[in-house]
Amino acid sequence: MSKARITLKGENPQDLDSVVKQIKELAAALDMKVKGPVNLPRKKLQITTRRTPCGDGTDTYEHWEKRISKRLIDIEGDEKYIKQVLRVKVPPEVFVKISLK
Repeated sequence: MSKARITLKGENPQDLDSVVKQIKELAAALDMKVKGPVNLPRKKLQITTRRTPCGDGTDTYEHWEKRISKRLIDIEGDEKYIKQVLRVKVPPEVFVKISLK
């Protein structure tokens, strides 16, 4: 028995939830133990820029924000089953990090 911790990061929470659903369905079909998903706190990246960089006119600013959502899943089972779970189709917007124990 080996354990894998899968961390998913992305801007769209619906994409993350669809990947989590695929992983849970496949793990249930292979009779593996699954813990999660754990919703980790959302990270907000904020940038404030001035609209006119040359300095002419009034002081007007633009605010930009990017939100990054995270999910954490623990899977326990045989190595060959874990390899099958890791072949799940993932959208290009979702970043996946896998740690094996």
